[in-house]
Amino acid sequence: MTAQIIDGKNFAVALRERVAAQTANLKEKYNITPGLAVVLVGEDPASQVYVRSKGKQTIEAGMNSYEHKLSADTSETELLTLISQLNADPDVHGILVQLPLPDHIDEALVINAIDPAKDVDGFHISNAGLLATGQKAMVPCTPLGCLMMLREYCGNLSGLNAVVIGRSNIVGKPMAQLLLKDSCTVTIAHSRTRNLPELVRGADIVVAAVGQPLFVKGEWIKPGATVIDVGINRIEQGEGMTRLVGDVDFDTAKEVAGAITPVPGGVGPMTIACLLANTVTACCRSHSIPEPQGLTV
Repeated sequence: MTAQIIDGKNFAVALRERVAAQTANLKEKYNITPGLAVVLVGEDPASQVYVRSKGKQTIEAGMNSYEHKLSADTSETELLTLISQLNADPDVHGILVQLPLPDHIDEALVINAIDPAKDVDGFHISNAGLLATGQKAMVPCTPLGCLMMLREYCGNLSGLNAVVIGRSNIVGKPMAQLLLKDSCTVTIAHSRTRNLPELVRGADIVVAAVGQPLFVKGEWIKPGATVIDVGINRIEQGEGMTRLVGDVDFDTAKEVAGAITPVPGGVGPMTIACLLANTVTACCRSHSIPEPQGLTV
């Protein structure tokens, strides 16, 4: 058996089309344009590429894009002042501070300074608490994208056994909360979990977000299981060449799984698409407008 490849690129295109349609509706019906503010501190090359991509896709969706590029020596106070201004700006419905931040800035302090209603990354402690208690929250983008694809390829998730490998606040923990909300039986595992291969073999759904290249082997996978690989790792390929791989050994896992996301081209494209979806959701909530279906949980 060879697994069905879950095409995150195509899924993201479809989601961005729905976002663009909802944005056009907000403009026509309510004369409101969703606005996303992205703050970049420093000149990290990967972050610069990511921010440019976010800005481009925001504009393509018909939304307003506000980019704030600050020098690496920007003080914590200056950054917090900017966030306060964005919190108060009625044209800004979503705020994202690109991570990582320079060492002299407290990331948790900055994230929790964002208005939770505008926290389209879903990292604010209030949104984490709301999600954990099953209440309406801004949902982190990567787990949200994973859930959307799981629902598409698995249908009803109720009663399925899910193993989430990784316990980060950004992916692992919120992913587990979303799966619980869909009535899965969820286990959070990590690199130090004992008997991890045996645990994974019992899972109908495997979400790998452990940050270690090719960590999950094909022999661990239950035949027919759905595998979502969140990992993005660059490894040496010889003669100075490198390649991107996930946390799952794709070549062996695809021979066992029922469906699997590739790296690249799986989860990655969904992250920005869900960021745009969260911005539309935040815009609707701020104006007490009914939320569009299919953009959040």
